[in-house]
Amino acid sequence: MKRYTLLLMLVLLSMSMQASKTLPLQGTVILPTDPNIQYIGRICFDNPERPRFTFPGTQINCRFTGRSIRLWAKPKSGYFMAQVDDAEPFKVAMMGERDSVVTIATALPQGEHTLRLMYIIEGYDLKPDFRGYVLDKGARLLAPPALPERTIEFIGNSITCGYGNESIEKTDPFEYETENHYLTYAQQTCRSLDAYAHVVARSGIGVYRSYGGPKEGTPDNVMTTEYEYTNLYDRSERWDFSRFQPQLVCINIGTNDMSTNNYDVNLLKVAYKRFLQQVRSHNPKAKIVLLCGSMLNGKELELVKQTLNEVADESHKNRDKEVYRFDFTPQTGDIGYGASWHPSLWQHQKMAGELTAYLRSLMHWF
Repeated sequence: MKRYTLLLMLVLLSMSMQASKTLPLQGTVILPTDPNIQYIGRICFDNPERPRFTFPGTQINCRFTGRSIRLWAKPKSGYFMAQVDDAEPFKVAMMGERDSVVTIATALPQGEHTLRLMYIIEGYDLKPDFRGYVLDKGARLLAPPALPERTIEFIGNSITCGYGNESIEKTDPFEYETENHYLTYAQQTCRSLDAYAHVVARSGIGVYRSYGGPKEGTPDNVMTTEYEYTNLYDRSERWDFSRFQPQLVCINIGTNDMSTNNYDVNLLKVAYKRFLQQVRSHNPKAKIVLLCGSMLNGKELELVKQTLNEVADESHKNRDKEVYRFDFTPQTGDIGYGASWHPSLWQHQKMAGELTAYLRSLMHWF
């Protein structure tokens, strides 16, 4: 009897393990290789069935039939924002150690639906990957939603990432839970202008010196280095710039270079000039806007503005007339702070309004 009980327990355990392995297969599984999946952003396809990404703003969109859709991804991939059809966007969490499938929508009206899914945090530590979608049995993907004609690349630091913008306490530390790139000035500007963007951003990064680094710089950990690669801090694949040629590039870096009162403005200028040339070499037809703000103030703010003005002026003298300057209004705290004194949601809204108006005029995007 004991032997029978042990055998039954082993059979049940085996069945449980098999069920957990086949959980994603319950329904119609759409693998990442499906041509109807729409990818936006820097994504590495070295394993086509496990595409990898690290930058916020990465999108994996689709149109589908049926009444439900589930996301299949690496456990603990992080946070996404999802929008089904024209409903209000909502956050999707994949922070469990074992959870690899999460329901995005269920009990939808029978018919055709659109899912827009955006990765909204910095994923270089979590190393997320996408493994597919799971639809109702017999459901299928349709041709993906049409992309906007207007294209932007945002290059930035924690402000562009959305560090702490869902917090209302300026003394809060960094947490994945309060970072939401979907709500940043960058993505709000895209939605206002009917554009879509690739994003290359990392909190703390600079152009010659990242946050808290030595005065002489941190050459192995700056944007000039990371810009060349598909994924942050991953040297396995150089980014193929022919995959995305934006009409407009917005660069918002320089804040961390001036951090902790341990900076060299001359080194900043030299590095920024070199980085601008680097961006231009990869994006020969784009208009490039050098942004400043909104976290700097006082002496450091004036030094960065002066440096960016000089860099833009020198580019014009060197016959690159398509380099422009724009300054955000510095934050004062009157509309709140996010975590670690970063821009609040309201500050991001203000920044988006300012940048949208400027870019609408610059690009004639009316």
